[in-house]
Amino acid sequence: MACNDCDRGGPAPPGPREEDRLPSSAERAVKVVIAGGFGAGKTTMVGSVSEIRPLTTEETMTRASAPVDNLCGVEEKSATTVAMDFGRLTFGGRLVLYLFGTPGQQRFWSLWNGVLEGALGAVVLVDARRLQDCFQPMDRLKEGGVPFVVALNTFPDAPLPGERELRAALDLPGHMPVVRCDARQPGSSRDVLLTLMRYLHDTYGGEDAAARKEAP
Repeated sequence: MACNDCDRGGPAPPGPREEDRLPSSAERAVKVVIAGGFGAGKTTMVGSVSEIRPLTTEETMTRASAPVDNLCGVEEKSATTVAMDFGRLTFGGRLVLYLFGTPGQQRFWSLWNGVLEGALGAVVLVDARRLQDCFQPMDRLKEGGVPFVVALNTFPDAPLPGERELRAALDLPGHMPVVRCDARQPGSSRDVLLTLMRYLHDTYGGEDAAARKEAP
């Protein structure tokens, strides 16, 4: 008997969409965290680079959050992540990165422990208008033993400090990669993740690093 739904172009069969399926060549999956201060561009980066439809937990900001969410420098921001963002990116058909974006506000930091667990590495996004917001996310990553690179997100109205100036302002060691990016651009976000992978390879030995913390 013919399927009437199929004949009518009815509901798709259950299961992942074809574009969401992992390539058969995938050999290893790892967890990468996208961290940073409030409004630094974490949700934008995950969304721009993810090869699947990203999962976001953004909610509209209301006046009730005004006393606790500092909008200085990001007055145009109208929504905020209240749990985490999730996306996926495959490199070379073999290495799969599961991307977890953290919430930026301190009131949601109780969620960080679960997000950091099992992470291979992280990207700390920096907004030059709010450099002070980077210190606590970096401290949390250091406490969790998660290596990271720093990416300066280039907002149109933000200053563009040089690498030496940025290292000094954030007290970064000389071996830690510092790059500029535009989190809205998939290629730029991908380059940041490639920088992280190279840093982990050079520091921990590539395959050995991935073996230490495989994504669940």
